[in-house]
Formats: sequence, structure tokens, C-alpha cells
Amino acid sequence: MKNFIGVDIGGMTIKGIIVDGDGVVKAEGSIVTGCEKGGDEMCNNICTLIKTMLGDAKLENSQISGVGIGCPGLIDSKNGVVVFAGNLNLKNFPLAEKVRALTGFEVKTTNDANAAALGEAKFGAGKQYNDSILVTLGTGVGGGIVIDGELFEGGKSAGTEIGHMVIVENGLQCTCGRKGCYERYASASALMEQTRNAMEENKDSLMWSKYNLQTVSGKTPFEFAESDAAANSVVNGYIQHLACGITNLANIFRPQVVMLGGGVSEQGERLTKPLQKILDADIMGGTEFAPVKVVKAALGSRAGAFGAAALGM
Repeated sequence: MKNFIGVDIGGMTIKGIIVDGDGVVKAEGSIVTGCEKGGDEMCNNICTLIKTMLGDAKLENSQISGVGIGCPGLIDSKNGVVVFAGNLNLKNFPLAEKVRALTGFEVKTTNDANAAALGEAKFGAGKQYNDSILVTLGTGVGGGIVIDGELFEGGKSAGTEIGHMVIVENGLQCTCGRKGCYERYASASALMEQTRNAMEENKDSLMWSKYNLQTVSGKTPFEFAESDAAANSVVNGYIQHLACGITNLANIFRPQVVMLGGGVSEQGERLTKPLQKILDADIMGGTEFAPVKVVKAALGSRAGAFGAAALGM
């Protein structure tokens, strides 16, 4: 059986995995990214991680059919080049070529969010569907789109910036330069900001009994939603904004499933059930002909590595 290596590059850590064609894990591991010493050092660390995993899996190089790498930033997937990755201090860096020269393997690359979407589509919550979208709720809103089992990346692999569709015209300022972007209302960071605002406006809120403005997290309003009016208002408002973006995506791409990842998704059905209700009510044409499910993603922090491995398939 063929085996594939997936590498998921993060700002601090590189995660790796070896899987067979069915997604069965043969080995996995991690290593420091080392990007502060430059891209070449990072590639050396990738090579070291691959060698370690091959040893753990007791596999020879000849038993590996491909390597995929998910990397943050703007990625030229066709040519394997990191066009720009600010957190890694990389610009026009030939990532695939460098790793290929060090390992001898054929290497494919994509953006890390796209890799996570492919991982969930192939091996996670979307594996029973041909068309899926992953929406990740973290510091920003990211994700990726899989159509007929293949990643959709847009022109020059620069598309699918889910977090930067506008859902509130002339709304809150976004770091991208526009106003009213999805991630300013639906990210974990936005949820925390909304919670802090509600606490400041409601000094008698029960949220103050356990949290202050510095210790607030994405869990805070959900924890008190059933007992505190301010927390309940935050949760309802957040879900409305999150549903707006999901409905937009559903109307444009009509996937079979939208998967939610990131820390906020840990709320599970407390999030997916009300989102499903809103989506079913608002989606163009109703649900009878082409329904869209909303589910929690399944692979967690391993999604990117699984998806990177799937690139080589």
C-alpha cells in the first residue's frame, strides 16, 4: 500500500504525519519551526522530522509516494513557492524545491487553511461528501473549499479568504483594510471582544463572578448563556453573524456540508444546532432539493497534517 507524508508548518512548531491511502496513521511527530534562522533552517527541520517519522514507521524512502506541505501565508501552489508568510518571515521562498532537494521526494504545497479543509474532506467530518467547506474560528476566520473532492484555491491559489467577505457594510475595521469583514464578527477574537463589551456594559453580569476582562475566553458567554441575560445576548448575536457568513457560503457554493473548526467549535451542538436552524430558514431555495449540513470538524489540530498528506495522493 502507498504511504504519504503530510507536513503542517506553524509559527512555532512543524507537525508531521505519515498515513496510508486509507488515512491510517503510520507515524507522527513534531519539531520546532526554526524560521527565525531563515527558510533554509526551517527546511532542514522538515527534513529531520521526515527522517524521524520514517524511522518510527519503519518505512524506506521507496515506500513513500508523495509529500504535501501546508504553510501559512500566500502560497503559489502550482510552483510550490511561499509568496509571502509574514509570521515565518518568508517572501518568494521556493519551499517545495528546497524540500525536494533535501529529501528526494516529490513535494506539493498549499496554504495551511486549505490543507486543513482537504484533511477534513478526505479523512474527517467531510469524508462522506464530495463537496465541503471548512470554516475555522480562531484569531481570524479561515478555512477552505473542496469541490468534487478537489481543493478550490482560486486564481494563483490566492482565493478562498473566507474571513474577508463583508457581512456588515461599513462595519468594524478589519486588518485587511476593509470594513465589516466576517472575521471581525465571527472569529474567536471577535467573540471575546463582544463578551468584554457586554461585561463592561453590564456590571451586574454573572460573567464577572468568574472572569475579568483579561481572562475572558471564547467559552465565557456560552458558560453563562442560560443564566445571564448579557451572556445570552452575546451568544445569540455571535451565532447570527456566524450564520450569515455560512449562509452566504452555502448560497454561493452549495456544499453538502459546512464543517466548523477552531476553538469555538468545541461548543458542539450548542453552536451547530442553532446555526442549522438559521441556515435552513435562510438558504436560497430551501432545503428539500439541496440541503447543507452544519457539523463540527473532526480532526482538530491534526487536520492540516492529514490534508497535507492528502495533497500527495
